[in-house]
Amino acid sequence: MAGNVIEFTDDNFQTEVLQGDQTVLVDFWAPWCGPCKMLTPTIEELADQYKGKARIGKLNTDDNPNIASEHGISAIPTLMIFKEGELVERLTGVVPKEQLAATLEKHL
Repeated sequence: MAGNVIEFTDDNFQTEVLQGDQTVLVDFWAPWCGPCKMLTPTIEELADQYKGKARIGKLNTDDNPNIASEHGISAIPTLMIFKEGELVERLTGVVPKEQLAATLEKHL
């Protein structure tokens, strides 16, 4: 993962996302997904922009099927925002940076 982007996995999702004290944005993606690749620069920019305010990372659904299944991921990219371990927002598809930042802001 680039820069401040965190790699979430089946093994660390509980501690990194659900037990953390910061708002967390999770990008559910796969390497073969074209729209996911389009979203990557946005995720990287937001990870830098919100460093210290929110945790931002990606979860590869091919490599981590358990978490993807638990959260009902049926289409990618899917973006989920968690606050205090609870899902507070879910977006699907390529979301413009401004919209994603505004959505994240309201949960900080």
